[in-house]
Amino acid sequence: LTSASNLEQLVKSGAYKNSKIKPVIRANDTTDIWRHRGATHHHRPSRPFRTANLKRVKENLTDLGLYSITFTNDLDADLEAMHAFAEFREDALAHGFTYFLEVFNPNVGGPSPEEMPHFVNDAIIRCLAGLTEIERPRFLKIAYNGPSALDELASFDPSLVVGVLGGGAGTTRDCFELIFQAEKYGARVALFGRKINLAEAPLEMIRHMRAIADGTLAPLDAVKSYHDTLARLKIVPARSLADDSQITEAPLKAG
Repeated sequence: LTSASNLEQLVKSGAYKNSKIKPVIRANDTTDIWRHRGATHHHRPSRPFRTANLKRVKENLTDLGLYSITFTNDLDADLEAMHAFAEFREDALAHGFTYFLEVFNPNVGGPSPEEMPHFVNDAIIRCLAGLTEIERPRFLKIAYNGPSALDELASFDPSLVVGVLGGGAGTTRDCFELIFQAEKYGARVALFGRKINLAEAPLEMIRHMRAIADGTLAPLDAVKSYHDTLARLKIVPARSLADDSQITEAPLKAG
């Protein structure tokens, strides 16, 4: 997953030649991820924006993208985001482009912390309610807001494939616990970035994640196995085994 401009350079370099990896672009760039030096855009309700040209991307690079939307309980901002999403879907259909949909928790404002998971779930259903099958995302990418919220969303429409995003790096236990709980409560896709690329041994992290998803390792046992592997590879862990075995992310403590 990368920008269209970076993907173009990767394709030109031959990085995907004979590769089984599916390249994906970020199809939009909403203002909640604008972090210009000295800027405060991300402190205001998210607004839609996109730079990627789907026609050119489809012709030369890939036919799959990530479209992101952030609902904040600000009617004007949320309505603008919905209109932009509708325009994107028409553009995607016109050029044979497919997408998966990322829905972030509110970047500012929003409802109370207790209501926020339910607000996000309802916003997702509202966002997709009138879409025919050809318009729907391949799958969702959402924050894990605890067992109840994920189970509610995953069981509401069995045809909707729910995926969870990784969020911050956290501890190794956080990563493994998130894989375990997400699958347990209905998620079918894991889309992790920092939990993998900031790990001491990213490929070993993925191997252990796969074992948890397959049911061959429990999260706590996987942490010990991962540390044993680091020792065998002579890699110094960022944390002690005891510290790395702790759950530190609030939504995971409810599972």
